[in-house]
Amino acid sequence: MAKIIKVHPQNPHERAIEQIIEVLKNGGLVIYPSDTVYGLGCDITNAKGMDKLCRLKGIKPEKAQFSFVCNDLSHLAYYTKPISNSHFKLLKRALPGPFTFVLEASNNLPNTYKNRKTVGIRVPDHLVPQMIVEKLGNPIASTSIKDEDEIIEYTTDPELIAEKFDKLVDLVVDSGMGDNVASSVIDLSSDEVVIIREGKGDINEFL
Repeated sequence: MAKIIKVHPQNPHERAIEQIIEVLKNGGLVIYPSDTVYGLGCDITNAKGMDKLCRLKGIKPEKAQFSFVCNDLSHLAYYTKPISNSHFKLLKRALPGPFTFVLEASNNLPNTYKNRKTVGIRVPDHLVPQMIVEKLGNPIASTSIKDEDEIIEYTTDPELIAEKFDKLVDLVVDSGMGDNVASSVIDLSSDEVVIIREGKGDINEFL
């Protein structure tokens, strides 16, 4: 049975964040809020958590393309190859925000990601995931909570999410209603700026 904890989006309680960290460090799966849709994630350095996430999504670990949720750009130099000044300035302008940036991966990716040429980096403009990552000490491997409904692509109500994923995840973080538009995905793995998916964020505002 998934545990549900309510966490204020603007004023998260320290003890609640510690509970979330504990679950992640033990290889648990956590559903958490972001500046777009609710996300499903685990500690990227925890093999047990990564395995559970891959099984839940029905994919082989070597095919995993989960994005890295970071609290700022400090993890960039470790997990990605050096990027141009213009790309870095773009990241600085656009983040935190509703974007996933695809960058060339370095050789420091966790085992599940080995042989990945690129990695998606997210820095949500939401205090809860920022605090989780900061206190965890490394990014969260993350994917969006999708809905089978063709009209409503993303479930926004954390109580409905908890009901649906009750036996599949370890913890649901309830920070109120989520958005129903996912992040925009921008490919910066070459010199060009390529929009892969148009979502909540408009990258043209930052170009």
